[in-house]
Order: sequence, then C-alpha cells, then structure tokens
Amino acid sequence: MPVEIRMPRLGWTMEEGTFGEWLKEDGAAVVPGDLLFTVEGDKATQEVEAFDAGILHIPPDGPQPGQVLPVGARLAYILQPGEAVPAVAAAEAAPLPAAQPAPVQGHAQPALAKRVRSAISPRARRVAGELGVDWTQLAGSGRTGRIVERDVRAAHAASQDTARQGDRLRVSPVAQRVAAAAGIDLADVAAQHPGARIQRDQVEAAIAARAATALEAGDQRLPVTRLRRLIAQRMVESVQTTAAVTLTSEADATELVALREQIKAAFALRGWDVPSYTDLLIKLTALALQEHPRLNATWQGDEIILHGAVHLGLAVDTEPGLVVPVVRDAQAKSVRQIAGETRGLIERAQANRLGPDDLAGGTFTLTNLGMYSVDFFTPLINLPQCAILGVGRIAQKPAVHQGQVVPRHLLALSLAFDHRVVDGAPAARFLDTVRQFVETPALWAMG
Repeated sequence: MPVEIRMPRLGWTMEEGTFGEWLKEDGAAVVPGDLLFTVEGDKATQEVEAFDAGILHIPPDGPQPGQVLPVGARLAYILQPGEAVPAVAAAEAAPLPAAQPAPVQGHAQPALAKRVRSAISPRARRVAGELGVDWTQLAGSGRTGRIVERDVRAAHAASQDTARQGDRLRVSPVAQRVAAAAGIDLADVAAQHPGARIQRDQVEAAIAARAATALEAGDQRLPVTRLRRLIAQRMVESVQTTAAVTLTSEADATELVALREQIKAAFALRGWDVPSYTDLLIKLTALALQEHPRLNATWQGDEIILHGAVHLGLAVDTEPGLVVPVVRDAQAKSVRQIAGETRGLIERAQANRLGPDDLAGGTFTLTNLGMYSVDFFTPLINLPQCAILGVGRIAQKPAVHQGQVVPRHLLALSLAFDHRVVDGAPAARFLDTVRQFVETPALWAMG
C-alpha cells in the first residue's frame, strides 16, 4: 500500500513550512532512517527521515525549494516495487483542463500511471518544474527512452503561444494565494511568462517589480526570509502585547571573574568544557528564579503559570537570525553540565541544525551582549514568558570597595519584565538577588 509523505509539524505552533530540498531522487530506494528532505519551520530547519522502506515517488508537481506548504500537505509517496502511483496523485499531477473536452476512458489509468513513473533525469525534472512543463506527457529522447532536458525545453518552446488553457490560467495554489494577498493581476504575470505555469517566485517577482524604486549605487535588496519574518512578528507582538518595564543594576563581578579563572584552570586540566561567563550566569540566574518564582512564569490565556523547573532560553546570534535554544532544568544542573549543553546548542544553532525540542518550552530568557561592549539595554520579552535578563559587559572601572576607590570588574544587568504578570517590587527583588549572586558566588557555587 502506498505510504504518503506529508509536510510535518515541527512545533505546536507551526501551521505551514518552507520546503528546502530533496535529499533523495525520484525513484530512489529508501529504508527507514534515510534522510528524505529538509523543511524549515519556526526558527528550525530539520532533515526529515523515512519511516518505511520502498521506492520514493516524487510527483511532477511536487514541492519546489522555497515553496511554502501547509502542515499535512502531500509531498510524495513511498511505493513498493511494481506498485502503481495512487489515482489521486495522478489526478493531481494532471494539467488544468483545456477548453475542448478530452474524455478519458477508464482503461487509460494504467497507461497514465506508467507515464508518471517514466524515467526522467534530475536536471530535466528541475527544468520542468521551473518552466511548468508536465513531463509525464513527454516521450524521452535519451538512452532507454529517458526524458532529458532538451525534451522539456522543446515541449516548453512548442507551448510558448499559449499562456491560457480554456480561459483558465495555469497557476499553482501557492501563487494564487500570494497574488490575492498582494493584489497582483495574474494575467499580467502570465504575459511575462507565456506558456508557463505561474509559480510563487514569479508572483513575488511581480510584487517586487511593482514596489521597486531606483536603487543608488551600492544599495542592495535582501529578501525577507521566513525566520526574519517570524522574528519581526514575535517582536512586534511582544511590544504590542506586554506592559514592559526595564530595571537596571550594576554588580561588582570581581569575585565572579576570580571564580571563573579558578574553574577555567581546573576544567582545562581535566579536559572539560570551560564555562563562559554566560554559563555561570545561567546557573546563578536559575537559582535566583527558584527564590523568586513569579519571574519564572508564563502568561497563558486566562492564567499565569508559575513553573517549578527553570527552562532557561539562551539568545544566540546566527547568520539567518536570532534563535533561542533552551537549557532545561538549569537549576538542577552543574556548571560543567551547563557548559557542555550550551556549547552543543550554540554549535547546532550556528549550523542551523536545532530541532523543535531545542527551542520549545522556555520559561525565562537570558541575552548577553557584553562581548560587543554593550552596557545597559532594553531586551524584548520572549512571549509567553514574563521576563528576560539582559547581560552587558564586564568592565574594569573605579569603584568604592571597603572605603577605598579601587579598580573593580563591574557588570551591567538589565531586567525587562511584563507588568501584567509581575509587579515592580518582586521584579526588583529578583534583580537584586541576581546582583548578590554575582558579587558573592559562594552563595550558590557551594550549593
């Protein structure tokens, strides 16, 4: 029985995903565990593997790289040797009906299934997708009758004089939705691509052309990626939804600096991951949240959930954009465990290999801009969480210590919190506990 391959749901909030690329070719034999394709969901790109053995069948109108599809959309099939393509797939692969009726007899279905399974080179398949050519209707001129690129281009050239079939434009469903949302006349797009099935990228090109203005020398247009669009949506939602307040404090981190130097030497001697200041701050922040549970909370509908465990999100800068992987149960982990875990999370984030589980379930977020010589700033709350701690640089400055003005290492701290969830005084007490833990590491390091 054919096994359907559908667009997976990579997270609870995911409604649609961007198809990346096929990692197996049409007609390839696959076994459970083989990687089939990549898909980009909310802040995560994931390789999707096969759960069944058989032959991969990619329909001629299968997903194209960059195409946005709803969760559950059919992408392909896994067939057993000799098994016919399901009738629904053949029907979906057929072009839109022409003006002249062309009745199909019941005995024609096996022939259609045979054509769908005919051999085509990967390059010819790609060109067919770009030009909107239904290659299942072509006769191949390659070796053993294989359809090659010249067959596809010849078919496309023969249809250049028809941009419409029976007064109906040949348009992909995604292109129709994008055009409708942007108010684009598909007839104008079709005139620019005679004979081709209109795809999403052609509609987006028309949108860009409509909005285009003359660029000065050196200017550059950048497409808005799915991740950038998601970040924009989340940030605007945070600003518009929360009653955000920012408190700042400066902590004397001299003892914390000394502690890290001691740990660094001891860990390096044993071959362990050397903790960063961020790792130490994750640990002490998690313990401070245990003392102030109102800050380890999320707003969920008509309820405020106070979380017992601290699942601490760490803001990570990557080439595509900001992601926030989560260190789970941070309050219960040692500094050594946290250092190893954050290193793995950051490496996967930089390689765009974070999974949905890496990004879900955070109860509080820490963002560190100290490496960029930033002191105080206003971080945006990561909904549905109620607070985020911004960490600035550790800078050596003159300070009064034991009645003397001496150089000390001072750390800038910025706490943004949602006043709907927590009031100013509890938030201030939490920030002061963080300050105390920074200034006196023995309060938590010996626990």
